[in-house]
Amino acid sequence: MASYCRQLINEIKAWKTISQEYRITSIFIGGGTPSVLDGIWIERILEAVFSTFSCTDSLECSIEVNPGTVDKNKLKSYQRAGINRISFGLQSTNSEELKILGRIHTYEDFLESFHLSREIGFENINIDLMSAIPTQSLQSYETTLERVCTLNPEHISAYSLIIEEGTDFYDNKAVLSQLPSEDEDVKMYSLTHDILEEFHYHRYELSNYAKRGYECRHNIGYWRRIPYLGVGLGASSLLEEKRFSNEIDFSEYLDISHWQNKMKEAPILTRKEQMEEFVFLGLRLIEGITKEDFTQKFGSQIQEIYGEPLKESIEEGLMEETKEGYRLTSKGYFLSNHVFVKFI
Repeated sequence: MASYCRQLINEIKAWKTISQEYRITSIFIGGGTPSVLDGIWIERILEAVFSTFSCTDSLECSIEVNPGTVDKNKLKSYQRAGINRISFGLQSTNSEELKILGRIHTYEDFLESFHLSREIGFENINIDLMSAIPTQSLQSYETTLERVCTLNPEHISAYSLIIEEGTDFYDNKAVLSQLPSEDEDVKMYSLTHDILEEFHYHRYELSNYAKRGYECRHNIGYWRRIPYLGVGLGASSLLEEKRFSNEIDFSEYLDISHWQNKMKEAPILTRKEQMEEFVFLGLRLIEGITKEDFTQKFGSQIQEIYGEPLKESIEEGLMEETKEGYRLTSKGYFLSNHVFVKFI
């Protein structure tokens, strides 16, 4: 861990060459379980960020935390470091479902970590939830949603489990046979919206809900294609209309000394690729995309470029035209990938 953190700090400082071109509006420490690190390392990492880059006064600084991996001292070190938002990877309040997912925490571990964070003074907390888990029922998922809502976090992310090829789940026929049906998956998605709306959370992205004013700035940046720098093992970036990623092999990462080679070698995204990303990423946001933004960025009207897929999606009831632009309909939320591929 120490070797990794030292190299991560080296990488952060190496990007000082571009620090005058950008002001940091959000920082997200995630991808894995950063909360297993000693708090002092988080402090040192953020010290490197703040000494290298200029940040806005309203900086959103998040860290992903696995329940049971933090104590009072660690949470206080997060505050000292400048973290003001915690994201808990709860997934479910059902012990059996957590075991199936391979999670080492219990719901009780989560409650202890959550209440401790409130006690320390964190006023912006997200909770990650998952639906379509093997053996999960509508009733058990409803229980998870209601339990979490009564805790009154500021933000809730609710994703459906996707079985990826090459994972343990993909090759486990017993687990696959216990997956909820597609119809149940759709019902869980609807249930998420209905219950969270009842508790005054509004959906601002396909899988993200927040109290007003607590929308995750970092995630919105991804959907709006705001430039971002990813540092650390396997981290991805979007800078100067180039997409590039770090090494995913630990030993190779520790040997890097020329940090900007990946960026220099990456091709600039074509105008077509940029337009495609603008549409299918922007449509993930409930408010959708605007005609004016498209025209300002690309010098063409969106109807000229994507007239056919727009017309087709509207006729299918998956999209609708607004005064400002276009957005998915409620029906389109369920079939978003079907819409997105039309623009590629």
